[in-house]
Amino acid sequence: MIRIARSVTMSGLALAAALLAAPSAQAQSADMTFFVTSNGPGKGADLGGLDGADAQCQKLAQAGGAGTKTWRAYLSTQAADGKPAVNAKDRIGKGPWQNAKGVVVAKDVADLHGAANNLTKQTALSEKGEVINGRGDTPNRHDILTGSQADGTAFAAGDDKTCKNWTSSTQGAAMLGHADRQGLRDDEPSKSWNSSHPSRGPDGGCSQADLKTTGGDGLLYCFAAN
Repeated sequence: MIRIARSVTMSGLALAAALLAAPSAQAQSADMTFFVTSNGPGKGADLGGLDGADAQCQKLAQAGGAGTKTWRAYLSTQAADGKPAVNAKDRIGKGPWQNAKGVVVAKDVADLHGAANNLTKQTALSEKGEVINGRGDTPNRHDILTGSQADGTAFAAGDDKTCKNWTSSTQGAAMLGHADRQGLRDDEPSKSWNSSHPSRGPDGGCSQADLKTTGGDGLLYCFAAN
């Protein structure tokens, strides 16, 4: 009888602990202001433009419990068709930004684009709080669409680095960052989180197959802009 009572007591304590932990995890997700998308729209770099990319961030944030915030994709566009360029760094608010586990990845825009930011494989988590596969994992998904230079600004018009400003899966190429900040070979230095190399592949660089060949999956960085 004593053993049974002890077992029931321990089970009750475990249940209570689980119930107490659940609100804490939910509260952390609600406080999330940065994540890497767990998946892309599935059409390669054709995101439906900036609006479509923002909608993808908003949808996944909602699923992750942080949908009350205004979310923006970290993407630049190039000047084209009479429209000016858009800088990714100007779209994402002022910070600070923290992941689904409550870890701060950057204090502000300057910190985010400086060498001391805290964006690594262990902190660049999805909206679910999961680590994104990187170099050495199968499949490697560390390539993140940005279309940006290292300082968060757009490239000059001409050489397409945004797959027709995120409207094409057949033309152009996309500048990519590495969520794990790792190179593709052991002798390469760590790569930039937002400007490592352009996409490439049999179809040119913008299709879903091209992005997977390069080491990605059409993923985005999402930031809460408010």
